[in-house]
Amino acid sequence: QVQLVESGGGFVQAGGSLRLSCTASRNIFTINAMGWYRRAPGSQRELVATFRTGGNTNYADAVKGRFTISRENGKNAIYLQMNSLKPEDTGVYYCNMVGTYGIEYWGMGTLVTVSS
Repeated sequence: QVQLVESGGGFVQAGGSLRLSCTASRNIFTINAMGWYRRAPGSQRELVATFRTGGNTNYADAVKGRFTISRENGKNAIYLQMNSLKPEDTGVYYCNMVGTYGIEYWGMGTLVTVSS
């Protein structure tokens, strides 16, 4: 079974930056999409940023201009650079990869806490 592992979460003050990383425990031969999701306290998991194999990216309106998703060429690894963090960015961030037939892989999450 493929396991995704996130890292890079932590505690920062508003205006600070963090860089999240996600790697797969083994190679996923076909990946149709990759992305980051988050779950704030008392909320459902929501999309943060996605990256498709065609090179298209999509960001939630709340993070546009502040977050940047990227991937390592030829690798099952994605990253999320988060700048100008706000308290409302607080939550558990999850890595997601979608393979053939829509099979989804999820990490267990990394906690991001942003103080005022």
